[in-house]
Amino acid sequence: MPYVTTHDAVHTLYLGIEGESDTDNRFGIDWLDAINACLDEVVDAKPGALVITATGKFFSNGLDVEYIGANGDKLPAYLDRVHALYTRILTFPQPTVAAINGHAFGAAAMLALCADHRIMRTERGFWSLPEVQLGMPFTKGMATLLRTRLTDATATEAMTTGRRYGGLDSVAAGIVEQAVDIDVLTSTATDIAAARSSLTGPALELIKKGLRAPLLADLNDPTPASLVG
Repeated sequence: MPYVTTHDAVHTLYLGIEGESDTDNRFGIDWLDAINACLDEVVDAKPGALVITATGKFFSNGLDVEYIGANGDKLPAYLDRVHALYTRILTFPQPTVAAINGHAFGAAAMLALCADHRIMRTERGFWSLPEVQLGMPFTKGMATLLRTRLTDATATEAMTTGRRYGGLDSVAAGIVEQAVDIDVLTSTATDIAAARSSLTGPALELIKKGLRAPLLADLNDPTPASLVG
């Protein structure tokens, strides 16, 4: 399950299992519960900043397709929970930095976009939205997230082709702010987070809510029973 480490003013949320390097960190129900418990832990701890990362091959492989396949009737409620996680990161009362250590696919690619600042490794791993290749439409909230966090050209290409962007490609497309070698990924993210840690607090949360109000409204809109009309 996800876990948190803290060093000075920086809390680091790892999306995988402590001691295991290559979990794919899908958005399972228990995983979502654990992520929210970790975020509660960070909020209750001393003020600081948050780095979101993982270890190994994956940042996260996105939605839990096995759960979806076995629980089709619960899909709207499940997606609402994913939307709620996006909302929480978008409005988190601390500065947030996503350190994308490996593949970030689908829902996880969108989770990375919720952070205030994004860094990706250069030599391995892709950021990608494969939904079109899988015949899966985007929810209203997800579409708004992508449309408002990316340029129109990048959102159009990513959403309609499923292109896989490497680290340098992601910088060029405006998906991440920078790409660095894996050896300095976490330390770079930590330095950025530490430099912003004094900004944490209720004012920051209110600013984020005001900045992203239309997006938050769409993410809060309940998912309909069918996404295809």
